[in-house]
Amino acid sequence: MLEPNGPLPPEIYWRRRALAIGGAIVVLLLVVWLINSLRGGGDAETDPAAASSSLTTPVSISPTASGSSTSSGGSGGSGGGGGAAAAGGEASSGTSGSSGASSSGASSSAAPSGQPVAAGQCPDQSLAIKVAADKPTYLAGEEPSFTTVVTNIGTTPCERDLGSSLQQVLVYTIDGAVRLWSNIDCFPQSAADVRTLAPGEQAQFTVKWSAKTSAPDCLTQPEPQRDPVGPGAYTVVGQLGQLRSAPEPFNLS
Repeated sequence: MLEPNGPLPPEIYWRRRALAIGGAIVVLLLVVWLINSLRGGGDAETDPAAASSSLTTPVSISPTASGSSTSSGGSGGSGGGGGAAAAGGEASSGTSGSSGASSSGASSSAAPSGQPVAAGQCPDQSLAIKVAADKPTYLAGEEPSFTTVVTNIGTTPCERDLGSSLQQVLVYTIDGAVRLWSNIDCFPQSAADVRTLAPGEQAQFTVKWSAKTSAPDCLTQPEPQRDPVGPGAYTVVGQLGQLRSAPEPFNLS
């Protein structure tokens, strides 16, 4: 059966068999190579090291404290208490220098510690404070006037001492780097002004500034240095306890 039979010479049949066998071998080698290639690719995809290298490391995000965050209270509200705040206000002129210039008594922008909340009174988290100048620009010789609004943002009536010595109105350079003045620097004491605010109720206070610098405890200094604040852009911030308002800009011309 192995001997070729046919009308052609045997060499032709042997050559055809050799070509057929060679072709079969080539096809078989191609099939084996293809199988190995597919198997190698699958291993690479399922390789644990390669898979782990593509994983991202989870990042834990700490929640931000909301207790002392500033909240914006609306304007308006009850007009009572303005006189008390005014009395404690401008008499307390703040620390040093105009924007861009250094003056004696300048202090850093570190937030004042604030008075602790008395036992039984509502916490800072139940209140919002907002302060703003009564107009955007003051001419030379004008005394800026600032209005503070304290709002009960809680769901129950809230009792809190809002005396002028507990409320701070502070003026800073526009970048917040230098504290120029506070209403309680020279007038740190005042009578208590305990208010009971219903949910959503507001208390409003107004204080004037002589546009001069002041330093904390200025009354204890033998010669308090109070320099006029020059033209420029500034910010005003309100503080009650540990609660601080967002800075509001105004200008001196």
